[in-house]
Amino acid sequence: MDNILEMVDIRKYFAAVKALDGVSLTLRKNEILGLVGENGAGKSTLMKILSGSYPHTGYTGEIYVNGAKQTFNTPFDSSQAGIEMIYQEISMHLDLSVAENIFLGRVPSKNGFISQKKMLLESEKHLDSIGLKINPKTIMRNLSTSQQQMVSIARALSRNPKILILDEPTSALTESECEMVHQTLIKFRERGISCIYISHKLTEVFSLCDRVTTLRDGKTINTWDVGDKAVQMPVIIEEMIGRKIEVMYPKEKVAIGEERLRVENLTIPSDASRDKNRVEDVSFYARSGEIVALAGLVGAGRSETVNAIFGAIKKASGDVYVDGEKKNIKTPRDAISSGIGLVTEDRKVSGFISEFCIRENISVASLDHMGGKVWLNKKNETAMAEKQMKDLSIKAPSMEMMILKLSGGNQQKVVLAKWLVKDLKILILDEPTRGVDVGAKYQIYEIMTKMAKSGMAIVMISSELPELIAMCDRMYVMAEGRITAELTGDELNEANMMKAATGLSHN
Repeated sequence: MDNILEMVDIRKYFAAVKALDGVSLTLRKNEILGLVGENGAGKSTLMKILSGSYPHTGYTGEIYVNGAKQTFNTPFDSSQAGIEMIYQEISMHLDLSVAENIFLGRVPSKNGFISQKKMLLESEKHLDSIGLKINPKTIMRNLSTSQQQMVSIARALSRNPKILILDEPTSALTESECEMVHQTLIKFRERGISCIYISHKLTEVFSLCDRVTTLRDGKTINTWDVGDKAVQMPVIIEEMIGRKIEVMYPKEKVAIGEERLRVENLTIPSDASRDKNRVEDVSFYARSGEIVALAGLVGAGRSETVNAIFGAIKKASGDVYVDGEKKNIKTPRDAISSGIGLVTEDRKVSGFISEFCIRENISVASLDHMGGKVWLNKKNETAMAEKQMKDLSIKAPSMEMMILKLSGGNQQKVVLAKWLVKDLKILILDEPTRGVDVGAKYQIYEIMTKMAKSGMAIVMISSELPELIAMCDRMYVMAEGRITAELTGDELNEANMMKAATGLSHN
């Protein structure tokens, strides 16, 4: 089969750090190629080279598109060669319309004037081609995350690409939304568009892709045909992380103690309507050593519930008890002083401070315990950060490295470290492994188990049902802002969870 793309012996340094060490990759015509590896393996760096975000003067190696050698200095150069990239973080102008976003920077004109009619007609055509039935006049802010992602695909498609690069396009999507993206990519392949698909979700890589290339530590490890009987998911995982993982979910039996958290009759008002609540009369509890899951479909009210418990959003009514004592939590500071920590759903928005280094982000929630008589005790802060970096295997040349320069998995471990240095009674984890590779996921599961053993109560939200079921001791299922079921023991399975999540009884 002919190759539409060849990347040969690509090498890239960031100061003294070797990001890519002789990576080679081929993409065939009419193919979806999976690109997998741990966070920091070099996937995004390689694709930023291909998309022109890193100019050819900053790396060595060669790129060929349809046999012709290419040198890209800008994303425009890459686009001119027929390459478009869709990033994990959706980069849209939220206050512009769908049509304006699709044609941003190249608005169609007639006789020197913008042709709104042509822009709308062309936008409709591209939206229809991916099965997205929305009005192109709609303001982007009014769309769901999945719809915004699909619009970004339509925008790339409008440029008539030969090669489409997708970096974690489904990380924030539900299963049904993921399926919609997958079906769109299959149609692209049938139309002659080749795709490079980066994902930490190996199940979707195996179901969608024709071949899969593995990177580790900036090197190409292997490329497999997905239909090859020799390639199984454990083989790919071992290639990604350099070791075998015998059990994907290292859940251990932990002694369950006394009740640590109780939430009674929690109600949260809606921003959109005075007559409707986002969360209605929610009650649950979690005990020492216990991992309790809050499950449900997107929009069920899970994140709103935990943010209200943490004092990050206002509640209309309801009580929170910690170790049997009623707490008046109005702010996150109140929650922290009550022994509650929260790892938020989006670490880049509210999980860490992007202008801070690793050391500062680890210590930020514990500054009151690290002061001297007047100033912060830098020696104590450094010792604490060093310990957490070692205990959590945070990969970085120095604790002074800015957190934005870390991989997603290492960023998430820094966020966890921030709470591990606190004397917490309850830790709430909202999507703790989103956008994290399998190796880092395993480490996060081990950390969760360690925290449970220490007597902490853990409340966990995840959109990955196998993860949620494997790691939790009990599960509360939410639908439309209410708890519809409590599952435990043999009841804990995907079928019962989905029945309850859609408003049906699990019995």
